Amino acid sequence: MEDILDKLDEQTSDIVSHRRTAALRCLPVFVRDDTTKFFLQPLETDPEERGVSVGLVTVLGEDDPAVSPNVRDWAVVLEGSIVLRHLPDLGTAFAYLLGLLYAMNIDYPKEMRYTFEAIQAIFFKLGSQCSQRTRSLQTKLLL
Repeated sequence: MEDILDKLDEQTSDIVSHRRTAALRCLPVFVRDDTTKFFLQPLETDPEERGVSVGLVTVLGEDDPAVSPNVRDWAVVLEGSIVLRHLPDLGTAFAYLLGLLYAMNIDYPKEMRYTFEAIQAIFFKLGSQCSQRTRSLQTKLLL
């Protein structure tokens, strides 16, 4: 992972944003969540057809995405439709999504349960009970 972060650092001047994006993209990997119906790509921007109730859409630039993906902005999907567009980075999109889920009292998506539980329990310190996966991640972060 360190090699990937170093390569990202060489390609950009906004190192903090790239590291935040890498951390949010890798968190589901650590807790073994399925991100196929959460992180959507531009060709998959019709969330209703894919059965997506909650997710984030990556909007790529005009460049050829097969050669060099150029993320232009992000969008938030709630209840199967895009509710927020033109967000600058993944961290902002994730923050808006968490706020909307909390304000509208919507359940976390089942396939991303442990990711949202980790954010809630570890980073926001909300709730006293959490799963073994979340406790394991918390222990690794404390080392």
